[in-house]
Amino acid sequence: MKNIKRILKIKLPKKQSAFLWGARKTGKTTYLKENFPDSIVYDFLKTDLFFEISKNPSLLREQLLAKEASLLKEPIILDEVQKVPQVLDEVHWLIENKALRFVLCGSSARKLKRGHANLLGGRAWRYELFPLASHEIGSIDLLRALNHGLIPLHYLQQREDCKKSLEAYAQDYLREEVFAEGLTRNIPAFSRFFDAFGYSHGEITNYANIARDCGIDAKTVKEYYQILIDTLVAVRVEPFKKRQSRQVITKASKYYMFDVGVAGHLTKRNIWEQKGPEFGKALEHFMLMEIIAFRSYTRKDFGINFWRTKTGLEVDFVLGDREVAIEIKGASRIDTRDMNGLEAFIQACPPKKAIVVCNEKEKRAHGKIMIWPWGVFLQELWSGKII
Repeated sequence: MKNIKRILKIKLPKKQSAFLWGARKTGKTTYLKENFPDSIVYDFLKTDLFFEISKNPSLLREQLLAKEASLLKEPIILDEVQKVPQVLDEVHWLIENKALRFVLCGSSARKLKRGHANLLGGRAWRYELFPLASHEIGSIDLLRALNHGLIPLHYLQQREDCKKSLEAYAQDYLREEVFAEGLTRNIPAFSRFFDAFGYSHGEITNYANIARDCGIDAKTVKEYYQILIDTLVAVRVEPFKKRQSRQVITKASKYYMFDVGVAGHLTKRNIWEQKGPEFGKALEHFMLMEIIAFRSYTRKDFGINFWRTKTGLEVDFVLGDREVAIEIKGASRIDTRDMNGLEAFIQACPPKKAIVVCNEKEKRAHGKIMIWPWGVFLQELWSGKII
């Protein structure tokens, strides 16, 4: 990891604090050590510290006020802060009365929100660290990325080691993040739901079907999806709703795992070559996560939606207010049938740009539609030329 420099930049002016969120193993702790080497660190994964501060949160204030002023110039790091939500009242007091700065790091704000914890009322900026992005890696090995995923350790591991790590990751997530944090009490039902998420991944979600398969009601299924969102292991993509006819799907959502490798483990997917439907689905997921990371790291504000008609015509991603319409195809040669969804969208709600991202070798244009190799799309995205 020493040769991979993360894109995320956290620059805090005087009196400014920040939350840094990210799914487990995305590299938050390593990032903070590299970018704030002189900061005081409280790591609540340490059992003794966790119990000490949980029992008496005021110890944080008392310990910090006893430090030399020179040690408090850098932001104070509280790692895994969601484990000790009551400490945020002390943080609030120290920010307001002593002008201290904090970076509050965690993998889930759900426990804080449900416990009505003090989220500092806008006094802390929000940042998020994602799995590795192609721009951080440089020359990315696409098949490795799709099979291993982009969690830093997983991407760098050998194939067999990565398989074991992905299996352990899914199990650890279920045990530690959801059950240990008390986010749900029905362990068997959530375990069945987690398995069901695999076969519905990246597809239009039918809550009633999943509820029936898991033996729970649709309301509970929606709550379980929200747990995945709040714990940062899934993202929700809503349908594009502007200027729609009755023939366009406007209510159902899609859900994607935060990492293409974890999704591959859940769906029992192995991709050996750059072709076929499984490759196409994984490529779509990979591109979505690149777009999400780009939006977050560059602090841009644009929506990411999908568009689909009841007859099955679809555009994978619509960015902003029809700024860009994107269709992802795993094919090495795009024909007119592959562009039917984009053609229909252009007729219904003309976008400024329409792009097919695919496995062709050279850029070309077909009427109003640009056909780009996936590598070209990534270069244009991270150079800020897409949106």
